[in-house]
Amino acid sequence: MKTFEIYKNIRKRAVISGLPISLFALMMVAVLVSLLVIIFSFSFTMIIGILIFNAVLYVTLIRITNTPQLFQMTKVFPSIISNKRNSSFDYEQD
Repeated sequence: MKTFEIYKNIRKRAVISGLPISLFALMMVAVLVSLLVIIFSFSFTMIIGILIFNAVLYVTLIRITNTPQLFQMTKVFPSIISNKRNSSFDYEQD
């Protein structure tokens, strides 16, 4: 029998051009800004520089996506694992 994943789990892994949705949006903002710069500047070196910048940004975002542990600042597991509910009530008597 074929099993299907829950829809919300599919959305978490959605990728466009190899990038997650948030990083793809960042890339598209950079492309739009670079297009505006290209339109209002008439320098050939500026156009080449912007194309190189966009290529480097894309490669960097792909590498960040493939190795997420680069920017992991916290520990993966907590020091204490407990099922006890955190409550401010104190049931002990003095």
